[in-house]
Amino acid sequence: EHRVLLLSQTLPPPVRLACALSTCRLSCHHTHNAHFSPRAMEDLLLYIGIIGNVVSVLVFASPIKTFWRIVKKRSTEDFESIPYVCTLLSSLMWTYYGVTKPGGLLVATVNTVGVVLEAIYVTLFLLFAPPPMKARTAALVAILDVGFFGGMVLLTQLVVHGGTRVAVIGAICTCLSMCMYGSPLAAMKTVISTKSVEYMPFLLSFFLFLNGAVWTAYAAVDGDVFLGVSALQTYIYIYIYIYIYIYVMPARPLLFNCCGYMSCVGVRY
Repeated sequence: EHRVLLLSQTLPPPVRLACALSTCRLSCHHTHNAHFSPRAMEDLLLYIGIIGNVVSVLVFASPIKTFWRIVKKRSTEDFESIPYVCTLLSSLMWTYYGVTKPGGLLVATVNTVGVVLEAIYVTLFLLFAPPPMKARTAALVAILDVGFFGGMVLLTQLVVHGGTRVAVIGAICTCLSMCMYGSPLAAMKTVISTKSVEYMPFLLSFFLFLNGAVWTAYAAVDGDVFLGVSALQTYIYIYIYIYIYIYVMPARPLLFNCCGYMSCVGVRY
């Protein structure tokens, strides 16, 4: 734990916070487990993890409708490739984290599915995007998904070891999750200028909200600070999205239910 704190001093503030919080992980985890039998905790973690896997697959699969449209029209239109490139990198890193961390199988499995789906989406951008976007997408894939990911694997395998390796990978994943959850906002300019949320699908944000809730619960039970901080970032993105959604659709009626959640009536997606 002391080595984790020393190493975290050289990292960016969000990553440094995650590393600092990781020092209290074991004590919090043992205190939490004092109220439940180990078998009950394992079963609870398994059930939450399975639900999280299902919801996360829905998140990864939510753009299928968009990409079916791209394939039929053989054009990416004004859709941005950045969210998919960033999500591919994030999924690669979380898969690596799940494989490296003891007991991280459920984290690894769902992100492996994410790697496959996101790779397909990025490939479709490389096939059907206009030449400038195609070149930009290829450059981002080479720099981020190949270069950065490969470099992080080599660095963590050669330089850090044991529990420190898991902490460093988790801290990097936490930082990358900011890009994953915030990258759909790259379409913000298009959404505001066109007064249409066509390029910022509501379905994706809905599943991201559910995904964040489930994995926050999983992280709380498991005592995984990195996964918890990453999942909590979802809510920041959702609040920004709701603001944009209201801004670009001022004439659409809004409905608030008794739980305080907002649902939109008559939306396109």
